[in-house]
Amino acid sequence: MRAERVFAYGAAAGLLGDLLLGDPRRGHPVAVFGRAAGAVEHVLWRDHRGWGTLHTAVCVGGAVALGGLAARAVRPCPAASVALTGAATWAVVGGTSLVREARTIGRALQAGDVEAARARLPHLCGRDPQALDADGIARAVVESVAENTSDAVVGALVWGAVAGVPGLLGFRAVNTLDAMVGHRSPRYRRYGWASARLDDLAGWPGARLTAALAAVAGDDPRGALRAWRADAARHPSPNAGPVEASFAGALGVRLGGTLSYGGRVEHRPVLNARGRAVAVADIERAARLSRRVGWLALGVGAAARLLVNGLKGRTS
Repeated sequence: MRAERVFAYGAAAGLLGDLLLGDPRRGHPVAVFGRAAGAVEHVLWRDHRGWGTLHTAVCVGGAVALGGLAARAVRPCPAASVALTGAATWAVVGGTSLVREARTIGRALQAGDVEAARARLPHLCGRDPQALDADGIARAVVESVAENTSDAVVGALVWGAVAGVPGLLGFRAVNTLDAMVGHRSPRYRRYGWASARLDDLAGWPGARLTAALAAVAGDDPRGALRAWRADAARHPSPNAGPVEASFAGALGVRLGGTLSYGGRVEHRPVLNARGRAVAVADIERAARLSRRVGWLALGVGAAARLLVNGLKGRTS
């Protein structure tokens, strides 16, 4: 079986598995990787960029190597290759958990239970929930759905299309390390530098594809493209900016503004200033848009791999 078909069938099976099963409650492969990365950090940690770079190389290199060895072992058997790709996709994508958490918070807000929504918000993002009212929680949820559509779904599919199982596992390793050590705390300002920069690099193509697909799949394609072009560069994150701006335009809402992380207040630029304020009903709209973007990304990845392999065949 050709490599592009292995990816297409396997990734589709993995996305379907995520849709039907979600994440396992125990023994999630990403959690296992996180514990292993934590053990490596315990040995290597120094307040120095070089040691942090070594930590990143060991953890990401190990994930890529494991994926490469597994893919090579099953290569003679097409069915096993598809199954491995499906299992890897299911392990690294988190679209169902993302949508499920967003909808749980949305239901609490619709019922008027702001305290329940505040209690649930940390499962989705790192905002300080006590500093948010119902409208602020709804905006935080929509922003998190937008950003994590890229991080938890599209980015993995992009690298899976590029490099198969090693690409899937490598991208999730990079993204997980950034969440663990890439933030700007005193402990990780130097040690986490390499993980943060590598995450920016690995997330770049997925973020742009997510933004483009949100424009295609949203309610206002022109508004999404306009917001992306006008506001993305104003966001402090090079990858969250395009995604959140495009989602804002596609949904016709305003994102950005004042927020609080770990007691630190940030004043971010408003994205899509022409839009209206986020309402609770927009959580469900964002969740549906996220789903459409994920499946479209699978189609784009499979088509791109087919095209590239076809061109290679013509030139060989």
